[in-house]
Amino acid sequence: MISMESSWPAYIRPDGLLVEWAFDRHAEHQLVVVDEREQVIARAAGVALAWDGDPGHLPDTGWDEALRQCLSDTYADREFTTLCALEVAVLRGHQSRNLSASVLRAVTDHARGKGFRDVVSPVRPSRKHEHPELPMDEYLTSLRPDGLPADPWLRVHVRAGGEVLKVCPASMTISGSLAQWREWTGLPLDTSGPVEVPGALTPLTVSLEHNYAVYVEPNVWVRHRLTGSSL
Repeated sequence: MISMESSWPAYIRPDGLLVEWAFDRHAEHQLVVVDEREQVIARAAGVALAWDGDPGHLPDTGWDEALRQCLSDTYADREFTTLCALEVAVLRGHQSRNLSASVLRAVTDHARGKGFRDVVSPVRPSRKHEHPELPMDEYLTSLRPDGLPADPWLRVHVRAGGEVLKVCPASMTISGSLAQWREWTGLPLDTSGPVEVPGALTPLTVSLEHNYAVYVEPNVWVRHRLTGSSL
């Protein structure tokens, strides 16, 4: 699962130790799709949370905080109520098979079978990188004539019954030296200030004076209510 090629840019670097802990401790919530040769062609990564159902309590630091909250809830032995889907990814070359919708449905079916009340996800809109200068709140207002989100991945969620709750403006924060960022992006990064980076949802903030750059990625909290749960 972990070795499957990721569609994320090279600079998207979650806390490796925390990810490894979460996937190992909550292995039952890591799902894969394999082809006839037993090769992984899609994956879904999830962690359990003790969320009270109040959208206001979903953290603005979405992806990063979900991992930390899972750690805290696990060791505090809190009752898990929610599955947080951190990622649903399909291997390049297989996207045309509508696997993303099938995997998302498998995630909600799995969560329902485990007795969770909800599935929540800090969704990374698939076309936001085409408009890095646009605030996420404004991006969400772009709808098709049928009222569905213009963004394809958000549209998959809504069609599956998902409810767009709110933006998590600092879902993932990645910082590094200019040398690291030049290696990750292949860009010269020779001026201070905001710089548009391929694949990024917002501009990268560069500081030549202090020899670092910081990328703060916004995501969108989406909720799938699960009916028929025992909770």
